[in-house]
Amino acid sequence: MAKVLTRVELNGVVNDVWVEVPENEPAAWPKQAELAVLGKPLPRVDGPDKVSGRAKYTHDVNLSHMLWMKFFRSPYPHARITSLDTSRAEALPGVKRVYTYENTPDISWYANRSKLFDTTLRFVGDEVAAVVAVDEHIAADALPLIDVEYEEMPYVLDAETALSPDAPAIHEGGPQDAPGARNLQGGRPSLYTRGDVEKGFAEADFVIEHTFRSPCQVHACLETHCSVAAWQGDKLTVWDSTQAVHPVRESLAQILNIPIANIRVICLYSGGGFGSKLWINKYTVLAALAARDLGRPVKVTLDREEDALAMGNRPANVMTIRAGCKRDGTLTALTLKNIGSVGAYNAGAGVGTPLREVYRCPNVSTEESNVYINADVARPHRAPGHVQGTWGLEQVLDILAEKCGLDPLDFRLRNYSDTDQVRNLPYSTKGLREAYEKGAEKFGWRDRTARQALSRGPKKRGFGLATQIWGGAGGPPGYAVVNLYSDGTAAVFSGGQDIGSATRTSMLQVAAEELGLPADKLSIVMGDTQGTPYGFVSGGSRTTPSQAPAVRMAAAEVKGQLLELAGKQMNLPAQRLSTREGYVFDTQNPSTRKPIAEVTKELQFGFGTGDRVQNMLIGKGWRGPNPADVSVNSWGAQFAEVEVDIETGEIRVLRIVAAHEAGRLVNPLTASSQIEGGVIQGLGFALFEERVLNNASGRMVNANLHDYKIPTMKDIPEIESVLIDLPDARANSVGVKGLGEPPIIPTPGAIANAVADALGVRVFETPMTPQRVLEALEKGLVLRAQPEEGRRA
Repeated sequence: MAKVLTRVELNGVVNDVWVEVPENEPAAWPKQAELAVLGKPLPRVDGPDKVSGRAKYTHDVNLSHMLWMKFFRSPYPHARITSLDTSRAEALPGVKRVYTYENTPDISWYANRSKLFDTTLRFVGDEVAAVVAVDEHIAADALPLIDVEYEEMPYVLDAETALSPDAPAIHEGGPQDAPGARNLQGGRPSLYTRGDVEKGFAEADFVIEHTFRSPCQVHACLETHCSVAAWQGDKLTVWDSTQAVHPVRESLAQILNIPIANIRVICLYSGGGFGSKLWINKYTVLAALAARDLGRPVKVTLDREEDALAMGNRPANVMTIRAGCKRDGTLTALTLKNIGSVGAYNAGAGVGTPLREVYRCPNVSTEESNVYINADVARPHRAPGHVQGTWGLEQVLDILAEKCGLDPLDFRLRNYSDTDQVRNLPYSTKGLREAYEKGAEKFGWRDRTARQALSRGPKKRGFGLATQIWGGAGGPPGYAVVNLYSDGTAAVFSGGQDIGSATRTSMLQVAAEELGLPADKLSIVMGDTQGTPYGFVSGGSRTTPSQAPAVRMAAAEVKGQLLELAGKQMNLPAQRLSTREGYVFDTQNPSTRKPIAEVTKELQFGFGTGDRVQNMLIGKGWRGPNPADVSVNSWGAQFAEVEVDIETGEIRVLRIVAAHEAGRLVNPLTASSQIEGGVIQGLGFALFEERVLNNASGRMVNANLHDYKIPTMKDIPEIESVLIDLPDARANSVGVKGLGEPPIIPTPGAIANAVADALGVRVFETPMTPQRVLEALEKGLVLRAQPEEGRRA
């Protein structure tokens, strides 16, 4: 079987992966195929378990004789441990063990820049020790009994200061020769260029430049991070709140130096991850070590504050965008300089993909710096980089449109690109134009002037839109197995995970469609490494486009066997047969048919008769390579209506219309759910969410859900989804692309443009709090009072 190298993108990071080319993968369904199960609004198959409380999350796992682990964390943003005494904690009745750097294996962390426990602490919340006790309360009581002395060290909390020549070095041995480079990850910024930007600006009739500031956001998952570890002899079982059961199993095997086959990782249900649970965490490793040392299961559950301090975030960014265009609205040049704070260790803070890819522009350059600061390490956060980058870029587009006297939608259509300008490839499919058209029609974009007249007194109405791109191709690795049993029911075993995105339901629908069975005749197993084939992480909008083709291929192999069996029973060639709605039928004479359950009866064992036959049909499938000659992306546009009180500064979002294209529509009900969730998170970025660090102590002052504001039901506007069903036969055999990330991406930009439309001034920093709105209004009044030559664009 041939192997090829294929390009796979995850959260903007591209890797080349070797993959076997499937020889028997079914051809993509035609665009206009009349499908029986796919595209139908099937309710979530796990919905009843979730709403009834039968679904068991990692937090719900409690084992006999289980011990509890709690962490002692650094109170300082930068310090060196000079002495550590755990004797008082160990003497507390019920405490079984205290782990520190002195008695744990020498396990490297953060790309070998730190360890499981380090003597140098680089952010508030960094792990110092872990207490294991007979219950959670005793473990917590033991923490203040740990005596630690520190040498406090200079610290820096924001990226701009960290780049100054006299900033304290967060890591020793960094680049010291270039001023300001000591805290720059890799020692230099990431650069991209095409064309000649200076020439492009010289050709422009209008040139603008603005700086946009977005804050650090934490993930605020409903379910905080948690693990339970238990050993039976040399076999380890871990229940983990993760987005990656198979990768976590591999990591544990490597770290603990035990066979992969001896480890089972389970996460049947997830209370949210949004990228914060894509890989293994220190607490999981320590729970496994402690369970092995003490011979009892160990559970560790992080509280809300720990989740905010040490489980990742969306980095803060300072983005300066310069843009030029002709009088007719044609873009001539775009540049971006981005400074992003990645935290204390290596991570990514890039935001430039939308600027480089969305709009047709011949001259583009980006310079992006990932900067160390003394804070928790950044992790992917739903559509990493794209949310911030789109928020800034889309405002620039509106500013230019106003200068040209063009409608913002017309300006975008004028700069529509039919090719991937970075890779110089055509797109496999691109439904953005349709998203613009149908979204604008649903929203009433062309009639918005009449609605603006609804402004009353200090409450001003405004309207805005924004565009979205995301790499929705998915890719290998991804495997699936499908069994068809003698009673005509089937089971799907998928290596992926359902992280709340209804993956169980969509994978079941794919298998049901291929097998020709009603959905209620199938069950599905996922989120457990025992009994499921390998699946990569569930994140980056890769799960459905990665797993669905594997599931379909496995189901197609079973279907081939089924038709051979039915052909013998019906005295017809298998090539003439097909399946639909629970029947095998003759394609040339559809009235000739037989229930699948009747066909599969022959699979039953014939005990006592002397003839034994197989009792089930089994098929296996895997995800093949991505196409090399096209770019596969998900697209969308959102339209926002807001009301802003110019006396209080309060912004109220009234309505969002979200039009998105992600290939074939698998399930409109769950797709709309994804869109609604993304819009709500985008609302949080625009108006509420911000990690606040105390400059005097380096501590996060809002590490709870009382002070860290996220949208509540009272804040959520009317959300209308417009689903663009555009099967992508080049993407994969199901024609589906990723939809998890896209809905959050354009929401903040659409809201920001709507606020500017209402006020006549812009807020260049998120969240757009009442205070920032009032400051922008005050600044706008001052600017309008100046003579024309004193104003700046």
